Amino acid sequence: MPTAILALGVMLSGFLIGLVFGSPYIRLLRRLRIGQNIRREGPSRDFAKQGIPTMGGGLFIGVVAFLWLFVYFLLPESQRADYLPQTIVPVGALLAVGALGAIDDFVNVTYGFGIRGRHKLVWQTIVGLAAAIYIQKHFAVNGIFVPLVGEWVIGAVAFGLIALVAIVATSNGVNLTDGMDGLAGGTSVFAFLSFTFIAAARGYPWLVVFCAAMVGALLAFLWFNVHPAEFIMGDTGALAIGATLAACALTTGFVVLLPVAGVIFVAETVSVILQVGSFKLRGKRIFRMSPIHNHFELIGWPEEKVTIRFWLIGALAGIVAAILAFATPIL
Repeated sequence: MPTAILALGVMLSGFLIGLVFGSPYIRLLRRLRIGQNIRREGPSRDFAKQGIPTMGGGLFIGVVAFLWLFVYFLLPESQRADYLPQTIVPVGALLAVGALGAIDDFVNVTYGFGIRGRHKLVWQTIVGLAAAIYIQKHFAVNGIFVPLVGEWVIGAVAFGLIALVAIVATSNGVNLTDGMDGLAGGTSVFAFLSFTFIAAARGYPWLVVFCAAMVGALLAFLWFNVHPAEFIMGDTGALAIGATLAACALTTGFVVLLPVAGVIFVAETVSVILQVGSFKLRGKRIFRMSPIHNHFELIGWPEEKVTIRFWLIGALAGIVAAILAFATPIL
């Protein structure tokens, strides 16, 4: 079976499976009373979201994990030798960091506070270093690809540091973006769609299949998460998405394109850094509220307008990232 057809089938399957299990999963979360806590200082309209089921990321994590196993057992033994190295780091990041997010969500709902940031950082660091070690061992990677230029050899230590920063920064960036119905989910769809093509440019067909599974499962999640959301992804989904996206970027070697395809996550993170820095140094805030999507809502933009405009930016950025990958010489 051609890989492109398999990728298309996996994407459609991920969407359909997610649709089938979405409503039962939401009912389960409601039965368990796993609801969202809303910040008091946030926009007033957000108070209506108090108690909406969280941990929605468990839906697409479960769907993608199932499809990953299904494809593995579907393939003949000869093809599994390529399938595992190309996909084990992303699926490992999805499950490992998703578990961290699930624990954080559960603790937050149960006790009113989540896992401390430094404890999250320890686990994210372990995942990042494990990803770097595996990629270097199985792909003999000593560099990264610079768009339009080619490979830049940086050495094992530098690659490990980049992997660590990529995992931690992207996880937290997606988490900051997850503040409006459909915002993080929609921008993540475009980012993974971009890396579907970037993986193709790199010649990693099984990573193409994995990214396609993420796209399909995230679209199913969005079906229930667009305004008014029936559930939200929580740290379960946000941290997992960021770590998985970074893992895909590291596997392809195009980690430089990660902040391009994920430009919305970068903007959200930078807005928080600028806000905190300005307040500490000048005693003044730059934005009405950070992350920046809250600023736009507080100046009068409807939530749906903010979300769709951020989607448009994410889509354009994803196209740019994919084109840059195809325009880069790869030996």
